[in-house]
Amino acid sequence: MRVTVTGSSGLIGSALVKSLREDGHEVVRLIRREPSAPDEARWSPADGCVEAAALDGTDAVVHLAGAGIGDRPWTRAYKRKVRDSRVVGTRTIAEAIAAAGRRPAVLVCGSAIGYYGDTGGHEVDEDAPAGEGFLADLVRDWEAAATPAAEAGVRVVHPRTGVILTREGGMLGRTLPLFRLGLGGRLGDGRQWISWISLADQVAALRFLIDREIAGPVNLTAPNPVTNEAYTRALGGVLHRPTRLAVPAFALRAALREFAAEGPLISQRVLPRRLEKAGFRFAHDDVADALAAALSVPSPAL
Repeated sequence: MRVTVTGSSGLIGSALVKSLREDGHEVVRLIRREPSAPDEARWSPADGCVEAAALDGTDAVVHLAGAGIGDRPWTRAYKRKVRDSRVVGTRTIAEAIAAAGRRPAVLVCGSAIGYYGDTGGHEVDEDAPAGEGFLADLVRDWEAAATPAAEAGVRVVHPRTGVILTREGGMLGRTLPLFRLGLGGRLGDGRQWISWISLADQVAALRFLIDREIAGPVNLTAPNPVTNEAYTRALGGVLHRPTRLAVPAFALRAALREFAAEGPLISQRVLPRRLEKAGFRFAHDDVADALAAALSVPSPAL
């Protein structure tokens, strides 16, 4: 199988490329600089250009490119960058796919559970409506930008990804040094829900969506979301470190401003109903096991 991937140097993309290649699949990596390797092809989202050879005759496209949501303060300029990197980039890919001579069978187009906004303690699945806030609006427009590919007859899947547990980055990677020092603790009151997924299950789910006849939104979250307090306790248990400290909500709001409400303090209790109904089996459905696997240490349950 030939798979074209954007965002191949990112956290998810690099793991996906490695997994595909280990199983003997051909991978073409779409990059924004001039290609310097046989497996690279160029695209320029801002200019609406994609090298035709990268899409013509490929079996699947996995589109993961986008500026990091929490990498920088949410200034007006950075929010515009985050939005354009997803909406404009997706539209560019979708239009190029629609114009290809031999179109791929599927476009797996990255998305996020930010679509649901703050769900409080209520469980939601793919049938839930869009929430409110910057991320909910962004995801709605991000997914809509893939319409040209769907209208051209390509199966389009939107994997709405949750919090990925890996030591390489994201929430776990950024806070791990503090937890190792025994300085980790819950955020705010700790009652906000975290819908998480291990990196291994994220990659496996993306490959599952390439192969199965599934279209539309699919939640990529483990079936057992946990509260921030439970997550904190589990991570402390895996590391054998105390987690008695806490970061007050007002301090997070002062430091992170708008991002605090849609980042560390948001509550999202999202279930992967479509994925499970399609027959996907999670390798990690317990947060302590997932954390232990991410950190390559024995699970405290063993």
